[in-house]
Amino acid sequence: MLTLIVHYQIQPSKGDAVAAVLAKHIAATRQEPGCVQFIGYRSTQDPDSFILYEQYVDEESLDAHRQTPHFQRYVHDTIMPLLAERTFDRYQEVMPEP
Repeated sequence: MLTLIVHYQIQPSKGDAVAAVLAKHIAATRQEPGCVQFIGYRSTQDPDSFILYEQYVDEESLDAHRQTPHFQRYVHDTIMPLLAERTFDRYQEVMPEP
């Protein structure tokens, strides 16, 4: 399983616009066969700051996600132009010993 934690810092005062689009993107992404979990969080202290917690079955599922029409429409075409900064890290689960 592949986990991503993505941070979006949005341009000042654009957080409401991103939140509205992100809600649609989250709903669509959760329907993808390779998506295990996809949660968006908005900071309570900075309304222009978001964290995405994404889990995919594997790297191929993440690649497929990035090719979907909703990713292109919501993230690439709408959210990315409003970003001030975007960072992300990839994680793999640490499995407990038997």
